[in-house]
Amino acid sequence: MTIRVLVVDDSAVVRQIFERELARDPEIEVVGTAPDPYIARDKIVNLKPDVVTLDVEMPRMDGLTFLRKLMQYYPLPVIVVSSLTPKGGELALEALGAGAVEIMCKPGAAYAVGDMSVELIDKIKAAARVRVRPGAGLGLQAEARPQTRTLALARTTNKVVAIGASTGGTQALQGLLSALPANSPGILIVQHMPENFTRSFAERLNQFCEIEVKEAADGDTVAPGRALIAPGNYHMLLRRSGAMYHVQVKPGPLVSRHRPSVDVMFKSVARYAGKNAVGVILTGMGADGADGLKEMRAAGASTIAQDEASCVVFGMPKEAIARGAAGTVLPLGGIARAVLDLCS
Repeated sequence: MTIRVLVVDDSAVVRQIFERELARDPEIEVVGTAPDPYIARDKIVNLKPDVVTLDVEMPRMDGLTFLRKLMQYYPLPVIVVSSLTPKGGELALEALGAGAVEIMCKPGAAYAVGDMSVELIDKIKAAARVRVRPGAGLGLQAEARPQTRTLALARTTNKVVAIGASTGGTQALQGLLSALPANSPGILIVQHMPENFTRSFAERLNQFCEIEVKEAADGDTVAPGRALIAPGNYHMLLRRSGAMYHVQVKPGPLVSRHRPSVDVMFKSVARYAGKNAVGVILTGMGADGADGLKEMRAAGASTIAQDEASCVVFGMPKEAIARGAAGTVLPLGGIARAVLDLCS
């Protein structure tokens, strides 16, 4: 079945690039383009696209305002396309909270068109599978914070929690991390997200959480009460020096079609933390993380996959379950408590 796409962007160049690149995939049809939200509104009603790509910085009406109206009156999957400016990054993150399913960077001098087209096609195919609820974004409410055995957790300083996510993961991570107490075990996170967006994402999460959330820097210590998010376009690996864990952040080739890759992180955790780790794979398209989670389980770690009903896209968890990598399958709302129980 062909996925019908409407491209909304005030740049004629971007519209042309998207049309040309998407035409290369037989499963995708660009049914129309629009230079602003007013024209887009009429084309959505008339053309009934399955997925919309939306610029967030446009004249007449900004993309964020349009997105909120769209989610209220005509909800459908939206991929936000943003520049790498600080303003563009902030708007893109707000758009995720308003109901967008994915974000990606505009093509430009620092962003190869070839890489962009592969990513865009993947995101469109993932977005087409998303069930968008009328009148609300895809954001999930934070879980109720579990009553935890804080003294036991405080004594268990050598536990590491590794979490991987992709499509729908930004909202899932907010719900999961905001449910954790300040003395939670050290956490490593790979969320598929473009370069320069992960710092803003970490800063935003930090506002909602009792734990510290930050974009990882090479050499950062993995410690209780801290979550480190892999920077966009860099792999993040766990390393150990004596009794202390730290991260290595480095460039490298794409792994499982991603950088950062969940597989890269999980495999390093399997090697250096072994049975002292808990691995969690959340919503997302594709198979990144499935093999790494299996290695973690083989090394003695406890492993959890998000269940289908609570996933935005049941791709990564499905692959992990199929390969025997998941020791437990849980709804998103039960993962925080399970992680704390396993670590205590």
